[in-house]
Amino acid sequence: MDYITLNNGLKMPQLGFGVWQVPDAEVTSAVKKAIEVGYRSIDTAKVYENEAGVGKAIAESHVPREDLFITTKVWNSDQGYEKTLQAFDASLERLGLDYVDLYLIHWPTPEFDQYVDTYKALEKIYQDGRAKAIGVCNFNVEHLERLINECNVVPAVNQVECHPYLQQKELKEFCNKHNIYLEAWSPLMQGGEVLQNEIVQNFAEKYKKTPAQVIIRWHLQSRHIVIPKSVTPSRIEENFHVFDFELSNDDMKIFETLNRNERKGPEPSEMNVR
Repeated sequence: MDYITLNNGLKMPQLGFGVWQVPDAEVTSAVKKAIEVGYRSIDTAKVYENEAGVGKAIAESHVPREDLFITTKVWNSDQGYEKTLQAFDASLERLGLDYVDLYLIHWPTPEFDQYVDTYKALEKIYQDGRAKAIGVCNFNVEHLERLINECNVVPAVNQVECHPYLQQKELKEFCNKHNIYLEAWSPLMQGGEVLQNEIVQNFAEKYKKTPAQVIIRWHLQSRHIVIPKSVTPSRIEENFHVFDFELSNDDMKIFETLNRNERKGPEPSEMNVR
């Protein structure tokens, strides 16, 4: 496993395991398998409705809590200072934990304009030591600028949709400048057409790896934190075996040509669902 150091000195595994769209009934076995394979970072959220199952897997694993890195998120309908504090308590209870390693705002939902107050609640949680780091998801530059100007703690992470067809170059440049790590959700474009891309297929053949492994390797070498998701045990294992090869500099440059600014998910400034 490769680890990165967040802007507050906390070490985080660069490769994690995502559980979006995994039903609570299935998530325990998936997370247990991931931990058994070697994953130490698990990414969940209140809205995924599987925090309890993730907590069960953590409790049943033989890995000490301090060796695991657990992320969860406050949902849009729980934004606002007091509601966020209550939502965090509820998440901890479902997870069966007394702290999380990373707590994130799930979306800015700019129409409701509560993300600054919400982030101030995250700062309180961080100051109390109940989250080892705090950050955001799906924040564009203008949303990040407001937080940096109006709050005290620079987000450690901005988790956004990112894959070879959506490389987030301008956003990443801003995040790098402010020492915010970009974390990629949908890193394989939800198993979409990028896996069939001819260049990706050629690299898979060249490195004797699968297209998914080649893309995850591209993320790692691009200094992204990456959280692929799967419930299939063989794929959970496959996605982890990406530390025994390296893409050449020339091949990394070829990857840059794949960018299309093509999203699978919503544009953050337009996503106001609660």
